[in-house]
Amino acid sequence: MGAVRGVLLDESLLCAEDNDGNTHFLPGAEALLRRLQYSKLHTGISYGEGASSQKVAFLARVATAYSFDSIVLNASCIDDTFNRMLVAWSGIGETCVYVTSKKDEGLFLRLKQCWKIIVKSGEDVARENTGVLFINKLEELPITLCRFSKMAVRDTSVVTVGYVMKPSREEDFSKRGAFPMYPTQNGLMFVPLTFDLPLASQIQKVDVILHKATDEIVSVDPGSFLDFSKGISFSKGMQELERYIEDRPDCCVIDPLNSIYPLLDRLRIHHILLGLEDLNTKSGCRIRAPHFLKVDYFHEQNLAERLLEAQLYFPNIVKPQVACGVADAHSMAIVFRTEDFKDLRVPLPAIVQEYIDHSSLLFKFYVLGEKVFHAVKKSMPNADVLLSSSEKNGFQPIIFDSLKSLPTDNNKGQHSGNTNKQSIDVDLVTDAANWLRGRLGLTIFGFDVVVQEGSRDHVIVDVNYLPSFKEIPDNVVIPAFWDAIKSSYELRKDKYE
Repeated sequence: MGAVRGVLLDESLLCAEDNDGNTHFLPGAEALLRRLQYSKLHTGISYGEGASSQKVAFLARVATAYSFDSIVLNASCIDDTFNRMLVAWSGIGETCVYVTSKKDEGLFLRLKQCWKIIVKSGEDVARENTGVLFINKLEELPITLCRFSKMAVRDTSVVTVGYVMKPSREEDFSKRGAFPMYPTQNGLMFVPLTFDLPLASQIQKVDVILHKATDEIVSVDPGSFLDFSKGISFSKGMQELERYIEDRPDCCVIDPLNSIYPLLDRLRIHHILLGLEDLNTKSGCRIRAPHFLKVDYFHEQNLAERLLEAQLYFPNIVKPQVACGVADAHSMAIVFRTEDFKDLRVPLPAIVQEYIDHSSLLFKFYVLGEKVFHAVKKSMPNADVLLSSSEKNGFQPIIFDSLKSLPTDNNKGQHSGNTNKQSIDVDLVTDAANWLRGRLGLTIFGFDVVVQEGSRDHVIVDVNYLPSFKEIPDNVVIPAFWDAIKSSYELRKDKYE
């Protein structure tokens, strides 16, 4: 038998009927269906002839919603049904799995020569018996399927990647085909790690841990920036994962938490970006950090002088020093006068950053291992347009959440600066991407670049870890995503062998 190619789920795993005959999902069923929907495994839902009409209708709707097959197991021809599915779903040497919570020894005996059988049991069992594999909870199924595939193909080059991130982010990646449970062309399989099950036993079954640790931040102590790692409070599950990683330095993690921490602190990342000056040895455009200043209190008496010393001329953009992981990390403002700082609703400490006229164009760069991609997005207007909008409100600061919406030009027909699209020196920014990759020690990250009107300085205004890279076509970026993970794993493996 080879890798698992098809999964047939018995209805007993997924739903039940209440006393009024209404059908409802069982715990964990919907999450499993979402993961299988984008797993690149053929998936079907089966039910017997005795199922009620309400349950049959419910299962039909579910199968249609998730693009699964709906299979009736007729007792008189059940063997033929399984044989037809085996032919339709699997290729040469591949395996199909039947998953149920019903114990039917006679059926299991007939199927075990061609099918792998997994039984969800309420008993505390986790063993193989007469060709049947038992699991205790539905959440165990994805990692069980991938573990079986890896054992079945007997190919040491197949790598299992366990990932941790919030459900909405997981779904975004999954919809793009990034997390298949069937081996990719470069030999990766992806499984979710869940904090609802013992973490150590899950990690022991994967080769790589891919995480978006910022999704698991509970709070950040604003007084901890000198030692940022001690000021972050993670969820209980992430703390357990952190301890596991610390105890096993040979564990392949993408990426180590110590490499992530600088990206959570806008002040630290701005200081790191100052090192870009070392790349400006050739004639032509410069690439640089924006001018910036850390502010602990907006009512500082000498704030105006400090802004001038930092080469910060109005307008300025004000951002929290904490870059992500907390609710107000993206609460920002554009200010036009020194007095506007006094009652500013931006969390402290904050970073005051120069506002750069950039023809409303933002260049998003994505680094996946040694490959660099970029896309162009519409951005905020030039300073004089913002000033005109603010003037109508008495020059009040413009408050916004950068994750939800950005300030725009509300005056139709008004233009400012260069109306031609700004060009970008891709080679220069690619050099910066490679420099940042080495400086930060990251495998997958992104950063935003604007090209300043007039000087044509290329300014990196933001850096983030494990971005969505949604602006790049899936058929281009997803294989690069897989290659980056595989390369990182192989480098780590070579280091510890």
